[in-house]
Amino acid sequence: MGGVKSSGGPVGANLGVVRSHNTALVLGLLRDAGAEGVSRLELAERTGLTPQAVSKITARLREEGFAAEAGRRASTGGKPRTVLRLVPEAGHAVGVHLDRDELRAVLVDLDGAVVAERRGELDLGAGAEAVLGAVCAAVRDVAGERLGEAPGGRGPLVGAGVALPGPLVGAGVALPGPLDHARGVLHRVTGFPEWDGFPLRDALARRLGMPVVVDKDTNAAALGLAVGGAQEAAGRSFAYLHLGTGLGAGLVIDGGVHRGARTGAGEFGHQVLQLDGPPCECGNRGCVEALCLGAAARGEIAEAARVLGVAAGNLVGLLDIDGVLLGGRTVAGAPDVYVRGVAEVLAARARREGAAGEVPVRLAPRTERLVAEGAAQLLLAPLFGRGDA
Repeated sequence: MGGVKSSGGPVGANLGVVRSHNTALVLGLLRDAGAEGVSRLELAERTGLTPQAVSKITARLREEGFAAEAGRRASTGGKPRTVLRLVPEAGHAVGVHLDRDELRAVLVDLDGAVVAERRGELDLGAGAEAVLGAVCAAVRDVAGERLGEAPGGRGPLVGAGVALPGPLVGAGVALPGPLDHARGVLHRVTGFPEWDGFPLRDALARRLGMPVVVDKDTNAAALGLAVGGAQEAAGRSFAYLHLGTGLGAGLVIDGGVHRGARTGAGEFGHQVLQLDGPPCECGNRGCVEALCLGAAARGEIAEAARVLGVAAGNLVGLLDIDGVLLGGRTVAGAPDVYVRGVAEVLAARARREGAAGEVPVRLAPRTERLVAEGAAQLLLAPLFGRGDA
C-alpha cells in the first residue's frame, strides 16, 4: 500500500512505519533543488505523497534545522508558494580512504562539499592496533568540535527508529578489497593477508562511538561519482577504474553501485591477461594489476595505459557499459596519457567489432580525494533515498 507514483519520480508511501523512507525522499529532493528550493506542492507531486504527509515531514525538518525557507514563488492561482531548501551545514559525515601507504580523511556537509581535510602516511601492514589508532585520530582531528556535539544542545533527528543527520552522521571507511561490505569484515587484502577476517567496521564503531560503514575504495568512489552527477557524462552504467598502489573497478549499473551477491564485484585488477606472466601479490601470474603497475614503475606509461585499455575492453565487452572513468594516484601522475591510451584501445576494439559508437573514456573529477569523498557518501546517500549505498 504505497503512495501513487508520480511521473518519472520516486515513490512514497503514506504509512507511519516507513516515515524515515518518506523523509529520505523529501530530503533528496530538497538537496537536488539546491539554493533555488522546492515547494511543498512540488514535493508531493514528485514523491506521490499526500500534501498533508509532506507538510508534516517538512515541518519536522524545519523544526530540527535541516530545512529552511528559500523565499516565495509565484503560483498560477492563489497566494505565492513558500519554497524550501536543504540546510547543508545541519549535518556532516567523515570519509576515510585507507591506502596501503596513506590515509586521507575528509569532513563533508549534507551537500557533499568538503569542509575539512587531513592527509598523512600510513602503513597498512603495521597491524590492526596501529591502523585503528590512526583512523580514530584522523576522524577526531578532521571532525573537530563537531564530534559528539549538538549545536544548541540539539540531538540527532530520529524517526521510526532511524537516525537522521545530526551534527555528525558517522564515518565511512574505504580501503582495498576484497571485503564483505554488508558485515564490514575484511577478506585477504592483496599484499596484507594478516587482515583476513578482521571485523573492521565493528572495531572502529566501538572505538569511535558512532556508526561506521566499510566498503572497497572503488565502490566508494563509484558511489561518490553516481550521486555527484557523473552519470550525466558517463551514462547510467559506467566503470570507474582506480589505478593507484593497486588496480580495481567500481561498477555503476543502471544508476546503482553493483557489488555482487557476495559484495565482491569489481576485483578488476586480478583478471589474468598473460598466462605465466609476472607474479602478482594475489598469488596468480600475469594479472593486469601486475602488468600495468610494472610498466608504470619502469616509466613505460604508454604501455601501462595500453594494458589498462585491454583490460577495460574486456569489461566493456562483458557489460556493454556507457562509459569509463579513470582515477587514482598513478593515473593522476599522467592523466592525459592514460585517458588517451585507454580510449585508443577501446576505439580500435569498437571498429573491429563494428560497434555503433565508441565508449567514452574520461578522467574522474577530484581524483586525489575521490575515494575519501565517496566514503562519506556511504553514510549520506541512504539519508537521501539512495539505498544502493
